[in-house]
Amino acid sequence: MAEFARICVFCGSRAGVRDDYRRSAEALGRRLAERGIELVYGGGKVGLMGVVADACLTAGGRVTGVIPDALMKWEVGHAGLSRLEVVDSMHARKARMAELSDGFIALPGGLGTFEELFEILTWAQLGFHRKPAALLDVGEYYRPMVTMLDAAVREGFMKPENRSLLLHGREPDELLQAMTDYRGSETSRVIHDERQL
Repeated sequence: MAEFARICVFCGSRAGVRDDYRRSAEALGRRLAERGIELVYGGGKVGLMGVVADACLTAGGRVTGVIPDALMKWEVGHAGLSRLEVVDSMHARKARMAELSDGFIALPGGLGTFEELFEILTWAQLGFHRKPAALLDVGEYYRPMVTMLDAAVREGFMKPENRSLLLHGREPDELLQAMTDYRGSETSRVIHDERQL
């Protein structure tokens, strides 16, 4: 039995400059299909979005895409998915992907990928969900982000328990195991500066 019914993958609408990015997206799509986990993603046919979806479908998996109507009009929607939901805004897209999914993985990507990941982490920090969120760190693409998060803890802008909400791995199987082992904990939502008490 699959550890999760569905995992949401955030990733770029571009493929990046290294072949490793494409290979990792393909490997993740295949592994989700092989483990019986449905892929949920942003519904595009371009960049790593299209790569991970096609790999999952080719391996016999199910793929649900969620895409805003505006992007469908730009003809970037993937017509060959198991299911494609068209929503009215980017906000609705993120909310629907979160609702459908039991966990989240970020492949390399740009601003949209970063924003989706950090919103999910913020929701976890606030206790809105207890689902695992993880980076698939291909070629140490996310090393600067990990360093920045560690700096936020060191400089007193983030609690260590909130930093630990983000899992990190370099291979799909390693990451999926870490997500399976993850046990969300109650997080403190006290945001005052303790030094002012």
